[in-house]
Amino acid sequence: MRYRDEHKEQLVKDKAIEMIVKEGLDGFSMQKLAKQARVSPATLYIYYKDKEDLLAQLGYEEATRLTTTILRDFDPNMRFEEGMRIQWRNRADYWLEDPTRASFLEQLRHSPLRARVFEALDQEFVTAMGKFLQNAIANKEILPMPHEVFWSVAYAPLYNLIRFHNEGISLAGKPFKLSEESMWKTFEVVMKALKI
Repeated sequence: MRYRDEHKEQLVKDKAIEMIVKEGLDGFSMQKLAKQARVSPATLYIYYKDKEDLLAQLGYEEATRLTTTILRDFDPNMRFEEGMRIQWRNRADYWLEDPTRASFLEQLRHSPLRARVFEALDQEFVTAMGKFLQNAIANKEILPMPHEVFWSVAYAPLYNLIRFHNEGISLAGKPFKLSEESMWKTFEVVMKALKI
């Protein structure tokens, strides 16, 4: 019987994520992963049943890291602007801290594994975000709106700034680097759009 080697297992995870981000899900295979990680293909099957199991486990781990980061120092009972400020900080930290892992999770979001991976968004996260929005509406801090509309106004501007930052270029083709100043200036505009 072969035993799990935690160092090898972490290497396999890191290589898998790196390969998927570079080559996409269609270009990824267990055989290629074994070669890149410099392990035998049989070693991979100590850790995972198959390619789908590998992707689902990696996705679950990353989705859990995302939700943990987003909920850091956040309470759904906070006043709206305070809670949003924490949400923006946490979301920016997640996407900027490790763009490769964030990109990997985005690829899974647009794959047939989406449902399996994102059921990992634990109930605490879903409940906290829903309660935060309901409280803001009940406290007359924002207008009533569907969750999708709220998300599109509340967070999409931040994600676009992060995309420009990661690409290093703005819409106008000029160099772009996300700064605290540009992030919080955008936040102010979003608050004006959402608040009553």
